[in-house]
Amino acid sequence: MQRYRDIVTAFSRNGFGYIAVEMGLHDLLSIPKRIFMKDKQKIRKKTTGERIRLFMEALGPTFIKLGQFASTRSDILPKDIIIELERLQDHVSPFSTQEAITIIERELGSNIDTLFSEFKETPLAAASIGQVHYAVLHSGKQVAVKIQRPNVFNTVRTDLEILNDLAALAESRLEIAAKYHVRDIIKEFSISLREELDYMNEGRNAEKIAKQFVDNPKIAIPNIYWEYTSQKVLTMEFVQGTKLNDPEKLVENNLNQSVLAENVVDSMFHQIFIEGFFHGDPHPGNILAQKEEQIVFMDFGLVGRVTAEMRGNLSSFVIALMRQNTDGMVKAISKMGMVEDDVDMTRLRKDIDLLKDKYYDVPLSQVSLGDAVNDLFSVAYKHHIKIPADLTLLGKTLLTIEGLVEELDPNLSIIKMAEPFGRQLLKERYHPKKVSEQVIRDLTEYGEIISDMPQTIKELKQVIKKGKIRLEVSAPEVDKSLRKLDKISNRLSFSIVLLSFSIIMVGLIVGSAVVRQSTLLWNIPVIEVGFIIAIIMFLWILYAIFRSGRF
Repeated sequence: MQRYRDIVTAFSRNGFGYIAVEMGLHDLLSIPKRIFMKDKQKIRKKTTGERIRLFMEALGPTFIKLGQFASTRSDILPKDIIIELERLQDHVSPFSTQEAITIIERELGSNIDTLFSEFKETPLAAASIGQVHYAVLHSGKQVAVKIQRPNVFNTVRTDLEILNDLAALAESRLEIAAKYHVRDIIKEFSISLREELDYMNEGRNAEKIAKQFVDNPKIAIPNIYWEYTSQKVLTMEFVQGTKLNDPEKLVENNLNQSVLAENVVDSMFHQIFIEGFFHGDPHPGNILAQKEEQIVFMDFGLVGRVTAEMRGNLSSFVIALMRQNTDGMVKAISKMGMVEDDVDMTRLRKDIDLLKDKYYDVPLSQVSLGDAVNDLFSVAYKHHIKIPADLTLLGKTLLTIEGLVEELDPNLSIIKMAEPFGRQLLKERYHPKKVSEQVIRDLTEYGEIISDMPQTIKELKQVIKKGKIRLEVSAPEVDKSLRKLDKISNRLSFSIVLLSFSIIMVGLIVGSAVVRQSTLLWNIPVIEVGFIIAIIMFLWILYAIFRSGRF
């Protein structure tokens, strides 16, 4: 409950208190009104993106990771918010060396001196999930030991449970949350973060990418030492090199920046378009340069997967874009994402035409592949088309690589380097062997459908005989008309009851005035009793109508 209060307070302090109110959290948790008023003037001076970033930073590791995850979803969030989320800081104060040693000894089941001949107390780097220490094995191998932050697993688990509850509540209360399927987004994020919390996954990711370049001396991946690795401790080869965003050091070490740029692009395209499994966060801090322009990739907590079908759809879009084929682009977008029934296809085609015109007659050397993919996601965002998370991560990865290459070699055209991979994809796609395999798969599937048809018809016949067919008809306009008729009839009933009440009272009053003789009837308080009965009837009918909500 305290964590719920922290979240609602963070909402309020960053100008999103109205969301907590609309979701009913304000009343449920009894948040003081002064929280909603605090620093209101300061909040108004900040952009929406800034306030979202500050909200995430205030709530710690889970929400920082959520912001970083959301920064890859350019199909859901506008560009100004994406830019702010990319600025989220994941650098925090390191935890104590003694705590780090305690975790290592508990996870690996041995004393620190038994495990390492040397263990440096000062960490090399610290982040919200863990920190890295330099160490030396008894064999003399230099290693980097990554240790998960104490109690971060429990904190993240609690936050993910709360986020799941809040997403469900948001979808039921807020139209925009339902429109963008917030629960599905939180589910994707939860899976990604839980994988990142298991360092065994990161080790496996590193080895999988290492196998892609086993015969390529230009690319190096640190070795994983599995006997010194667990869910909360990851021990890998310690590598040294020059950061790609340090041009002075690159020149000092006689490293050719153009060759480095080509090696980075070529290796990333190989991962994406050939292997379908790629490093999801290739920023300069995760890539080092060594002698002879060798590239070293590090930190494999975030990876992307591109299936053969996704690669085919993406290549179809790029081909259709280059051929100025609107129908082809619309078809590719439809296959890539989940197009809702209410999408206005006429407007979608119009926006695709505008996108097509943007790249009309533009030389390939001047086309940004990352921008082209993100323009596609912008159109998807506008029309509420949900793009798979791995594809949006791919778009962000391409933009990151382009930004890095622009610093290393501004004259290098990424899209020209992508051409050979595109041609290879097309060859694979239309290769006679692959086409024949697809035809065989389709024929097999159709054969199964045909062979199952007699049994299916038999089952349907049994269902019909038992009268168990359920027919659901959705007619929004008819339902709307019926609701209006219901309201009219209730209002009419109310008017009739009110008129009857008036007639009864007037009749009794007039009768008592005209007949001035005493009778048995007038010895009874008829007017008073009639008034009470009429009032009770009136209030009962009125209550029934109001309770139905259709007055």
